[in-house]
Amino acid sequence: MFILRLTDAIKQSVRYLSKIKTIKLLDRYYDIDKLEENKMKVHLTGDVANLLAGIHQIAPEIQVELCETGFPIHVTKYDGPIQVRNIAGKGEIYYAETIHFFRALGLWLEYFGQNSEFDVTETPQFTMSGVMIDCSRNAVPTVAEVKKFLRKMAIMGLNTMLLYTEDTYEVKDYPYFGYMRGKYTEEELRNCDEYAASLGIEMIPCIQTLAHLREAIKWNYARDFRDTDDILLVGEEKTYEFIESCIVAASKPFKTKRIHIGMDEAFQLGLGQYLQKNGYEDHIQLMNKHLQAVTSITEKHGLQPMIWSDMYYPLFDESQGYKDEDGKIRQEVVDAIPDVQLVYWNYYSKDQKHYEKVIQDHKLLGSHPIFAGGAWTWNGIVPNYGKAVVTTEAAIAACKKEGVKEIFVTMWGDNGAETPLSTAYPILQLFAEHTYHENVTLEQVAERFAYSCNGRFADFMTLKYLDETPGVMEDNMNTSMTSKVLLYQDILIGLYDENARGLRLGEHYESLVLKIEKAKRDNPEWEALFGFYEQLAMVLIEKAEIGLKLQAVYEKDDRETMREMLKTIESIRVNVDILRKKHRDLWFATCKPFGWEVIDIRYGGVITRIDSVIYRINKWLNGEIERLEELEEERLRHDGPWEILEGIVGGNVYHRIVTAGNFSL
Repeated sequence: MFILRLTDAIKQSVRYLSKIKTIKLLDRYYDIDKLEENKMKVHLTGDVANLLAGIHQIAPEIQVELCETGFPIHVTKYDGPIQVRNIAGKGEIYYAETIHFFRALGLWLEYFGQNSEFDVTETPQFTMSGVMIDCSRNAVPTVAEVKKFLRKMAIMGLNTMLLYTEDTYEVKDYPYFGYMRGKYTEEELRNCDEYAASLGIEMIPCIQTLAHLREAIKWNYARDFRDTDDILLVGEEKTYEFIESCIVAASKPFKTKRIHIGMDEAFQLGLGQYLQKNGYEDHIQLMNKHLQAVTSITEKHGLQPMIWSDMYYPLFDESQGYKDEDGKIRQEVVDAIPDVQLVYWNYYSKDQKHYEKVIQDHKLLGSHPIFAGGAWTWNGIVPNYGKAVVTTEAAIAACKKEGVKEIFVTMWGDNGAETPLSTAYPILQLFAEHTYHENVTLEQVAERFAYSCNGRFADFMTLKYLDETPGVMEDNMNTSMTSKVLLYQDILIGLYDENARGLRLGEHYESLVLKIEKAKRDNPEWEALFGFYEQLAMVLIEKAEIGLKLQAVYEKDDRETMREMLKTIESIRVNVDILRKKHRDLWFATCKPFGWEVIDIRYGGVITRIDSVIYRINKWLNGEIERLEELEEERLRHDGPWEILEGIVGGNVYHRIVTAGNFSL
């Protein structure tokens, strides 16, 4: 059974259609007065046999009932672009790949709810366009949530999913690998892969085989093949025994022969135990040595590897001596690099020419790279939609110009995965529209998002202003984590108080609450998400400037006002706990329980510190202590590495927000 639920907006458009024949046509297949509850009856003919399993999976999203008395749609598989038509009461869908059919079906249903006749063609711009979900920064999506993403991807037309798993997959030879981290079992991953295949989506294992393995190799089993605390020891036999076990375990559940083996940001490569044993070695030579050993393993198991390309960036530098007089990388250097696909990742620039130049540099190594952009779900607690949109627009334009045919969008979860996964959907939709159109407008993205996700694109964009506050540059290009900083920073110590001075952030969040509250009403399927962010803004109305206000009152020795401010502090404590519970509801609705303890501890830190703040202030008010030393300390502007950038408020990770001391030793 296939069920298509029309939204209120479509229902309203149906009621006011000017063409009587359209109303009669719709009336035959719907009860016009009960569109929300009704199923649209569809009769699919033609090349549908291999699509049935996927259609059954996607039914909850598009809601259509298949029956012989339904509206006729003939389906044709052919070598050409997507085409959807409804002419003279007859529907047609033309598609080349399974994923194209599911996008086409959504398009047909969307247009059918708005027009009596239509004829629409879309031409895919990329052979691979997908999503990478970070499952290694506390949040590990449940199998049910992965399947939900797959269904949304199918409607959008995205054909590839990578689950980034540093140590969150089962490697039976190493029981401490992923211990208490919510790792996926082999059966869970196979279940996801089979579900994806029915929708025409390829799942590709995405692991690490060099660096970014701090959590994986912190246990004693790894002491003999650990170079530094997060990098493996190149050249050690036990290293490659471990890597082979990982590659076999990671690839076994999946049908694909492709595998992403990582190898990015190994900045300390060869500078730990390797240096002690072997002395210094050039990191390019070390990379080649290690990559050759790992690709011999992938070749042994019939796999086709790809790696992040950044460790080879010195080859592009004019000053490093790797290029000849014609500007080409010397052939012997290119020949020394093992045969892998390179993944060029960049989500920082809004300059199209910058992306074009780096893509051209990659071509010097002999092939077109895969491009990985970013959904900016890792800015803190709030998605950085401003930066995600402008960087995506520039990057994909460059990919199209330079002939890149494979792209995906990353959903990293840096520093705890505090941002709910579903906030990435608007950027996934942006990638999807670029996948099927040469030129794309945000209005076009919004229209498709309304269908794919039953949400208002503009309302989601409102969330960015939780971080893109006064004092932050347009589109938050310098990635201010304003809301995270203001939520977690200590009320008495206030390391970011000086950054916030004079910005009237309380007023900003007060006005934002009203906008988010309206968005919550206008997006009923997203009530929990908008409710969480509404509560975050509620907390920050009072907490954003509380430290500055306390210090001002203290300096005046105004004890009566200080007693009144204790009520505000208590209100903050209550609202933070409400926020914690709303966040918890979102987490457990989508993710495995492992990792939430970290977020609980962070919220608990805010709440517990408020208890001590009240204790300290009462001691002073009661004359039991003469001074509040925390408030006598001069406030300095936070001078971390991010604060040298223009127009930024905050930007550090949790342990640098909450204390100037050693959070842990």
